[in-house]
Amino acid sequence: MSPVIEARGLVKRYGRFAAVDGIDLTVEKGEVFGLLGPNGSGKTTTILLLLGLTEPTAGSISVLGLDPLRQPLAVKRRVGYLPDQIGFYDHLTAWENLAFTARLAGLISKEAQGRIADALGRVRLTEVAHRRVATFSRGMRQRLGLAEVLVKQAEIAILDEPTSGLDPQSTQELLDLIRELAAEGVTFVLSSHQLAMMQTICGRVALFRRGRVGLVGRVEDLTANVLGGTFRIEVEIEKADLVKVLAGVPHVSGLTRLQDERWRVDAAADVRADIARRIIGAGGALHSITMSQTTLDEVYVRFFEGENHDVAA
Repeated sequence: MSPVIEARGLVKRYGRFAAVDGIDLTVEKGEVFGLLGPNGSGKTTTILLLLGLTEPTAGSISVLGLDPLRQPLAVKRRVGYLPDQIGFYDHLTAWENLAFTARLAGLISKEAQGRIADALGRVRLTEVAHRRVATFSRGMRQRLGLAEVLVKQAEIAILDEPTSGLDPQSTQELLDLIRELAAEGVTFVLSSHQLAMMQTICGRVALFRRGRVGLVGRVEDLTANVLGGTFRIEVEIEKADLVKVLAGVPHVSGLTRLQDERWRVDAAADVRADIARRIIGAGGALHSITMSQTTLDEVYVRFFEGENHDVAA
């Protein structure tokens, strides 16, 4: 299957400053792909390049087989874009805003009405369809933005900081909608500096730093490659040599002594039951065993260790 988005050697310079500095990206159909990193790291500029809203200094881009710079209208017909501040007409109702989108997409009135009704139902805004958007909360505006994607029947949706300023319930509702649409084949590219939230929704991510992509891959692969495992297990024992006990245990990738009897085990799976059985079988005393999952924040900090940056900038 050909990728729906492909960028090779992409560069965008403003004078001597490289906002994007030679990145390669490939996104497959139906993926939820994350562009992650602090503000100013090149994520938004990359989005503008994908949409044909700015010209690359060097490199190539293909979106659904189209060149965004030379075929911008064709790209916009098939790609939905939700910027950080969504620009709806506040004096119009939700329905009227979507009707305007439908007209721009060239839909006839009867087809447009059906799509608008379906879209508002999907994002749970039917009851407020005829309220002015000026009265909407940020969460409602974000859902209306997804309704716009549905009305256009966009194949790709690009969302810039989609959960910024949302309360936990609104965030969860939006992420659930993204999952539903991705399962139906819509490709999502999400840009955010909120790494912990993105870990829950993205299948693959690209970690941006100073206009470059340092890492690309599945979240579990990145945590395993950079931190030694997806799971971090802390064990407190007595009367057992944990190095010998864990020899040959599947999925264990690292072992660190924290204190005399406390150890940290890095693993690619939850192996607590196996660890406990082996300690007890070796005649040891298991006082405690706890587990946490490694995070993209930790991956980012470890990978760019030594550089002066702020993940939550």
